[in-house]
Amino acid sequence: MADEKEKPKGEKKAKKGKGEAQGSRAIIAPAKTSNTQAIPARFAAKYKDVAVPALQKQFNYTNANQVPKFEKIVVNMGLGQAVTNPKIIDSGVDELQAVTGQKPVVTRSKKAIASFKLREGIPIGCMVTLRREKMWEFLDRLITVALPRTRDFRGVSRRAFDGAGNYTLGLKEQIIFPEIDYDRIDVIKGLNISFVTTAKTDEEGRALLQAMGMPFRAA
Repeated sequence: MADEKEKPKGEKKAKKGKGEAQGSRAIIAPAKTSNTQAIPARFAAKYKDVAVPALQKQFNYTNANQVPKFEKIVVNMGLGQAVTNPKIIDSGVDELQAVTGQKPVVTRSKKAIASFKLREGIPIGCMVTLRREKMWEFLDRLITVALPRTRDFRGVSRRAFDGAGNYTLGLKEQIIFPEIDYDRIDVIKGLNISFVTTAKTDEEGRALLQAMGMPFRAA
């Protein structure tokens, strides 16, 4: 009888102690966290492995820290039609959020212009500033997916630099991004995408974008 009573007690102790369920949780949770942290954005790795060595060789930089970097990408959607159709702001915000993965900020007019029926402080667009992982992910999707979907695409302009290594790309249609549902579009909207870099010259800025795969038109 003593043996039979001791057996269930042993079973209860096993359940209360570090059983299989607890052991499985202890193994799965750290593995998931470590995997998430170990996988960087694909274009962040491309910058480090491809762009940095290429630019070091091209411009004879003695240190990898001298190579120009991307500071941020600003995506702006101008919606002048909002003066007569305020609802277009809502659709613009939704579409820009779908494209960038970040909630946009609504931009407002800074002064009144009577000839355009524009009052000070009314919404006229939206914008997003992307940094770090979201910046790399957006750059990846823009170059590898969105731009090739442009009709009659022959490359982007080589001239849209500001003299200090920063580049602005204008897109006429937001529908080149696969995140946009074409059937739910009310109006075709354009985008301006500004790449802010640490480059000191346009030549360095162009070389940086080219190393990342930006398809510039032939000169």
